Amino acid sequence: MAGAVSALFLLDIKGRVLVWRDFRGDVTAVQAERFFTKLLDKEGDAEAYSPVVYDDAGVTYMFIQHNNIFLLTASRQNCNAASILLFLHRVVDVFNHYFEELEEESLRDNFVVVYELLDEMMDFGYPQYTEAKILSEFIKTDAYKMEVSQRPPMAVTNAVSWRSEGIRYKKNEVFLDVVESVNILVNSNGQIVRSDVVGALKMRTYLRFVA
Repeated sequence: MAGAVSALFLLDIKGRVLVWRDFRGDVTAVQAERFFTKLLDKEGDAEAYSPVVYDDAGVTYMFIQHNNIFLLTASRQNCNAASILLFLHRVVDVFNHYFEELEEESLRDNFVVVYELLDEMMDFGYPQYTEAKILSEFIKTDAYKMEVSQRPPMAVTNAVSWRSEGIRYKKNEVFLDVVESVNILVNSNGQIVRSDVVGALKMRTYLRFVA
């Protein structure tokens, strides 16, 4: 499994920390200052446009900029950079869904909801829920009210972008195929030089839609 993020920072255009969430306890708010200093030092350099910045102290920063906000992660582990950058873009989408526009003012006005969203979207440094429709079922604001229900939110199983609405099957079925292949390399003396097993799990589900 790829490494986990240590902390997530939301910075203003001057590098000041607006919101930050510590997930693993191995970095501090000082990391945000070190990142911004490195960003300013590289201003005008082609490398300044790289979304990944490495610190000699063993911390890797990955960031994106949206309007006047920097979304920044700091990690001491070997993270999947593409996955983390995609996660940051998903954070922007969720905040835009809740606050109409992600900017410094909206963060200051809704910092309680921001922390709630960050806690749900990332757990111990690993991305979790990133669908705004799911999050809006159990995290609400004054502008986004939700009716009280005695059963679990329907969005937990159905309201996701990759599942079309209205899908129905006569019965619940799940088909699981295990596909394996064995590769072996033998020399002229009959000794095994290399061997490995490559496997894959292929699943097809037909789960009933619950109205």
